[in-house]
Amino acid sequence: MSWLGLGLYVLGLIGYGGTFRRLGVSPYLSWITAMLFQILVLYGCAMVGGLDTGIQWVTYVGIALFGLWTILSFWRKAQLQFEGIHLFDFWMIALGLAMGQVLYHSPLVHYDNFSHWAVMVKFMFFSGRLPGAADKLISFTSYPPATALYITQVLHWTGFSEGAMLLAQFALIWAAAYSVFAVLRDRTRALTGMLLCLTIAISFVFNIAIRLNNLLVDYVLPILAVAAIAGIWAYRKHPWVLSGHVALFVAVLLLVKNSATFFVVVIGIYFLVTLVQNNREHWYVATLRIPVQAVLTLGLAAIPFLIWNWHVKTTFTVSKHEISSQAYANQLSGESAKTIMKILHKFLSQILSLGSLSTQGILLINVILIGAWVMIRFGSQQKNHLLWVAAMLDVIFLLYYGSLFGMYILSMPYAEAILLDGFERYMGSTVILNLYIGAMFLVRAMDGAMYEQNFQKRDSRSFASIVTKNAYQIGTLIVGFFAITMMYSEITGTKFTNEMNHNTLPLQLQRDSKPWTHLNHKKILVVDPHADDVADYYAGYAARYYYFTDKAVGQENFMVTPAVFKQTVQSYQYVVIPEYHRTFTKLTKRVYHQKIKTGLFKVHKHYLQRMH
Repeated sequence: MSWLGLGLYVLGLIGYGGTFRRLGVSPYLSWITAMLFQILVLYGCAMVGGLDTGIQWVTYVGIALFGLWTILSFWRKAQLQFEGIHLFDFWMIALGLAMGQVLYHSPLVHYDNFSHWAVMVKFMFFSGRLPGAADKLISFTSYPPATALYITQVLHWTGFSEGAMLLAQFALIWAAAYSVFAVLRDRTRALTGMLLCLTIAISFVFNIAIRLNNLLVDYVLPILAVAAIAGIWAYRKHPWVLSGHVALFVAVLLLVKNSATFFVVVIGIYFLVTLVQNNREHWYVATLRIPVQAVLTLGLAAIPFLIWNWHVKTTFTVSKHEISSQAYANQLSGESAKTIMKILHKFLSQILSLGSLSTQGILLINVILIGAWVMIRFGSQQKNHLLWVAAMLDVIFLLYYGSLFGMYILSMPYAEAILLDGFERYMGSTVILNLYIGAMFLVRAMDGAMYEQNFQKRDSRSFASIVTKNAYQIGTLIVGFFAITMMYSEITGTKFTNEMNHNTLPLQLQRDSKPWTHLNHKKILVVDPHADDVADYYAGYAARYYYFTDKAVGQENFMVTPAVFKQTVQSYQYVVIPEYHRTFTKLTKRVYHQKIKTGLFKVHKHYLQRMH
């Protein structure tokens, strides 16, 4: 990693963050706001064919802003108000660095890294542009490029590596998670701050199918939505800052993945409710202004996504996972009522099962919110909205269940739909979203139930009794302990996963040869003794990513005659054997008179040449 390059990127990020703070952005949202703003600028540059130039200039402008504010800070009026360092800041910094260090030394293993997410980053990094119709290396051409653009920007300065990719995406996630502290009324109270830290740690439990050592966006989507919601609350009394915030976050969310639409709807509804609740104008003025403000904000946010859809339709004749009402209608017409009922029965069985991780998460959220409502309402004699919040989150779950079932019916082949392929992974995103929303409402309710409501008077003696003081201190210690323990568990779990994956196909390819970084069309045969890796195209996708070619395929079955074997091998330019394949080795000995076990070989007419 280039530490100088990383330093330049960070200086640019600080420059944008300082600028946004001077424009009214919360310090807890300034990091993620600066990142998303740069993503949107890079998106515009990429769409006009200037990605590399855009990456350089967007960073240079940030560095210039950093220098400007540094100089102006010598004047008192230009200085930013210091928010202070709190206990949750130490938690975020210490455990964030620990997780970042683990991720930097983590390999990419998950299938979808090689079918799209990592290969998209590699393509943009080495080609400096978005893929076109001729670039067959990219299969899912309708997927928007937001996270890939951000990761590519970081790699431009740090150098290309899988660890740097993971570190970049984690920085995006961690900056978004930091935004939740913007909702705290009193940040000096350790209990509420550490409760949000515990929420961050618990959220990774519901991301267990993916973890952070992958470039998939199943956690990115809900955490960006959470940051958007935290910002809506923070800017509720500043309508134009609020509109800018919503427009930016919605625009980038839609450019992360097509399925972000559900999260955007949640954000849009909360945005509209906030405008209504915080209106101080006459009703006839508000009746005109609020709808216009909401439509203009969300309409502006949708423009980048609409441009992307236009780009996909005009660039690619056929695109996987493209949003198309005609395709949905064709899929539905091919499904019989009996087939749909089978999928529905399987779907209901899954969501009603107590063994389902997402169902456990839904129950956990409800139990905590309802339990807290009872304690605050009857224990502290304080009215609160937590019961209403629990009901609202249940409605979100029900609506997402409906949209997920629709996806199985409209978008998936029956063979995948009947297995509810990816169910826990998709539901996990919504559990994460609602977990954070519930926690943000909970800490607000807890603060409102405290004995002393005047922040200036809060100290070690501002408790109703010694009993409540002791309960607060013990509660803080318990919550802090579990916040640290659970986050540490995620870190060690990621380490363990890395160790368990030491002999997986991608790491075997790394041991056999160096990665290729020049986009090519070389025909490569992957000799894989595992039939499943070949059947689901994992071997081919991993090789396509590693050797940067659109013509890599896997094969497991070599029970053929020597003549057919030679004909097969000769149809490729290279052969890679990541793991010993008994049949292939025997046939190679018989046909080419060479004893070959593993490695990368160039195919010649009468022999195979080992490549180093």
